[in-house]
Amino acid sequence: MISRPSESEYAPYYHTYVTQVPEQSVLLTLDDQVLHQALSTIEEANWDYRYQPDKWSIKEVLLHICDTERIFAYRALRISRGDNTPLPGFEQDDYIPNCYAGERSISSLLDELQTVRAGTMSLFSNLNAQQVDSRGIASGQEVTVRALAYLIAGHELHHLRIIKERYL
Repeated sequence: MISRPSESEYAPYYHTYVTQVPEQSVLLTLDDQVLHQALSTIEEANWDYRYQPDKWSIKEVLLHICDTERIFAYRALRISRGDNTPLPGFEQDDYIPNCYAGERSISSLLDELQTVRAGTMSLFSNLNAQQVDSRGIASGQEVTVRALAYLIAGHELHHLRIIKERYL
């Protein structure tokens, strides 16, 4: 089981994500696929909707979630394997124009979300306690593998809340 990280295990910026994860196993939260279920109810015409001209479409939000999960899982992999190389940050806004979400089918986006999550689940389900406790540097801040699991789950929940509040 991966216990909730203390605030010393991640940068203060991520606190909002960690606090959104319910008091249950983070692996259960990751496995619930609440986002996939919510997105599957959106009508096709609404996937390119933007609640403001400069905001992302639902398709872009979904790919942002996938990209961020991949990056956080990659960080967890490297740190859990004892790689002490400081890992760079990434600028999320640079990714969106290059993801071409508007050219993608809804089913391909949902498939990608499930595929990314399956990889994440496989990684975190097979880490031992020592690996989960491992610390590394990402985006110039110390982070544990445990915290990265919570950041992935909390990041998705954060965007699910935004989708429900502003897009649906």
